[in-house]
Amino acid sequence: MSKSIIHPVILSGGVGSRLWPLSRSLFPKQLLPLAGERTMIQETALRVSGEQFAKPLIICNQEHRFLIAEQMREAAVAPDTIVLEPIGRNTAPAAAIAALILAERDPQALMMLLPADHVVLLREAFVDAAAKAAAAAGDGALVLFGIEARAPETGFGYIERGPSLDGTGCFRVAGFFEKPDRTKAQAYIASGKHYWNSGMFLFRADIYLEELARLEPEMLAAAKAALAAGKRDLDFFRLDEAAFAASPSQSIDYAVMEHTARAAVVPVDIGWSDVGSWLSLWEIADKDDAGNVLRGDVIAHRTKNSYLRSEGPFVAAIGVEDIAVVATVDALLVTSRAEAQHVKHVVEELGRQGRDLHMSHRRVWRPWGSYDSVDNGPGFQVKRITVNPGAKLSLQKHAQRAEHWIVVSGTARVTCDERVFTLNENESTFIPLGAKHRLENPGSEPLHIIEVQSGRYLGEDDIVRFDDVYGR
Repeated sequence: MSKSIIHPVILSGGVGSRLWPLSRSLFPKQLLPLAGERTMIQETALRVSGEQFAKPLIICNQEHRFLIAEQMREAAVAPDTIVLEPIGRNTAPAAAIAALILAERDPQALMMLLPADHVVLLREAFVDAAAKAAAAAGDGALVLFGIEARAPETGFGYIERGPSLDGTGCFRVAGFFEKPDRTKAQAYIASGKHYWNSGMFLFRADIYLEELARLEPEMLAAAKAALAAGKRDLDFFRLDEAAFAASPSQSIDYAVMEHTARAAVVPVDIGWSDVGSWLSLWEIADKDDAGNVLRGDVIAHRTKNSYLRSEGPFVAAIGVEDIAVVATVDALLVTSRAEAQHVKHVVEELGRQGRDLHMSHRRVWRPWGSYDSVDNGPGFQVKRITVNPGAKLSLQKHAQRAEHWIVVSGTARVTCDERVFTLNENESTFIPLGAKHRLENPGSEPLHIIEVQSGRYLGEDDIVRFDDVYGR
């Protein structure tokens, strides 16, 4: 039995709406460096490196595939597999997919489910806890990591421990409790037997599949069908959309843990945070003498206990306390720290209004690089385009717009109908409406160009692709 090796499964399906405007559905919080120099998914993957861990299996939203692949490359992490979800179905179906993949190689493989967007500050304590959980899981327990509660938090679910599982440092679960009111939360803390539900699990693949077959057979059947009808797509595995969409959407807690006799908890103190709001980030960050967290081009004067962050314009705060201010190039959030969890209501309202500020940033990432919409007006749009070294856009044409390209830095190889030519810094070219064209970066440095679009319609869907190395 594979007791010694733990197979990390990183779940990266969330959109992080409570961390808007930095986190957006096409570039969510796990892909951002919110709590350090590396992004949250990079930190999660590096946390489970070492001889006791196998290569991570990543399950993610298909829209994020190239971003995640690039971030893993930057972190020098080689995933076992990157599985693409065509639609979100919560954690229980994602875990079923991972369990089926691992069980095909080794039915008793130990799998460790980790959200991609959590912070763990104490890695050594985390690894020790994983070893304890692995010992219990090897004997058939479904182990949940229970966070030793520091305060009567009303935003988390709680787990009550029962009898000890001898020799493992784990305990049977005596009960699960939904997010309590403050009075109940205080009683849980006072008991010394209750832990926050972290959403991290460790169990054998075959045991999870057995419990799922008993409790949620429809979900298991959908997962099997989605894998069987899935297909390879470049370096990814794409689940079949119709089959996966047929699965019930449930968390592991609701689908399995609250109904199984095998549930166990390993109590941990690992410097954990789910980074569920700007208040959470303020709590875990280093602060100045006035209790402020300052990030970016920010000045605070006579300001206390506040989180001030700018990814764009200069921000100044004077004479305020207990607030969070987060600025990007296209949005500004101002909230009290106490109300920071309600940011999701702004995101919902943006959706109702049909705006895209909750979907994407002004700068949009593509597998070949990125573009930033600098300016626009009736009949024109200006973009700054960055093409990574060695990358190239698809061979394409537009029915309703022409384009003018000016090279700011780097070297561009341009295809325009039958012509293929090179542009250097300060050189330009015109791409007529309807011309079949392609932009490439043959150099070793990023290529930066200014693109001026003109025409009746400038939407991103006005494109016909003839050849694309990214399979779009």
